[in-house]
Amino acid sequence: MLTLALESSAKAASAAVFEDDRMLAFSIQNAGLTHSRTLLPMAEDMLKNLGRTVRDLDRVAVSRGPGSFTGLRIGLAEAKGLCWALQIPAVGVSTLEAMACGGPVLDGQMLCCCMDARRGQVYNALFTVDGGRPVRLTEDRAISIRELESELVARQEPWILLGDGAELCYGALDREQVTVFIAPEPLRVQNARGVALAAMDKKPVSADELLPAYLRLSQAERERLSRIDEKA
Repeated sequence: MLTLALESSAKAASAAVFEDDRMLAFSIQNAGLTHSRTLLPMAEDMLKNLGRTVRDLDRVAVSRGPGSFTGLRIGLAEAKGLCWALQIPAVGVSTLEAMACGGPVLDGQMLCCCMDARRGQVYNALFTVDGGRPVRLTEDRAISIRELESELVARQEPWILLGDGAELCYGALDREQVTVFIAPEPLRVQNARGVALAAMDKKPVSADELLPAYLRLSQAERERLSRIDEKA
């Protein structure tokens, strides 16, 4: 089974091609360019170098959130477009779960996956790793760093911080109360390899069923509701 995986939830955009459980190619760009300019060209170049085309794909896996609203919409739109055109299924995975798919190198570790959600919050989920696969300890959520700190203190475990919010959390958490380490960058930054690995035990869906998981309203939606409340 040939899988194209796409990751566009934050500043970096990446794509990977897997044949069954073996990675054939991986590409990442972290130059701050618009993902709509970089994501599909990366995928097309990888497939070309492998002697394949998009018509050889059996499915597309994509990060469906949480993350940047714009970035997620680009990744999901490109995944849906490919799936509709090729009549193949899609697999949407949690951005946070994909971060936790670091493989055997993280086996037995306690993982705190976090993304900067602005406004004093992080998108977060906690995992442990068993046999190279992440095991959930919490659902994906948007919480304040103080709330996260209280939970980590209560669990009394050393934690490895993953995600583009790792440095933010490392600087904000009281490290006298919580033992935390930042994962090396190749493991820390969310990427399409993790998306492909997270998708392996997920049920494929049609492109119509592929939906984002934002966890909270966008700024535009919050401002609209605020204006409605002011008029009420």
